[in-house]
Amino acid sequence: MASAVTADSGAAASGWRWPTDTIRIVVAYDAPAHAFAAGHRGIDLLAPAGSPLRAPADGVVVFVGVVVDRGVITIDHGDGHLSSLEPVDALLPRGAHVRAGDVVGLAGAGGHATPGSVHLGVRRHGQYIDPLSLLGRPPRAVLLPCC
Repeated sequence: MASAVTADSGAAASGWRWPTDTIRIVVAYDAPAHAFAAGHRGIDLLAPAGSPLRAPADGVVVFVGVVVDRGVITIDHGDGHLSSLEPVDALLPRGAHVRAGDVVGLAGAGGHATPGSVHLGVRRHGQYIDPLSLLGRPPRAVLLPCC
């Protein structure tokens, strides 16, 4: 049996959507005890190199560049919300307006994310939050008959 979980089936009522076409969380959000403590300030999603990455909500691209060793794209969604995807080979320039679901780049390589995954971080008024608070929980897998 195969499982089928797609981004369309996991769209959140808030207008936020999954940035990857297949939803599989590789590493979950782990809130740090304080601003400088260890933690995982986002979620890592399965995204093989070259797979499309989509804007999680409407907004404006405010940063495109390399940070340390990985491509990063950051989108300002208004109301104090910023999202960042990394590693990414960005397809849009700074200043581009995007709608939720628009392809903004392709999954790249580098950084701390497990190879074959992409990191999604979300900040609200400068503080990292669990992206699942906007995306909702991943939809349950549906087992399909194999034959």
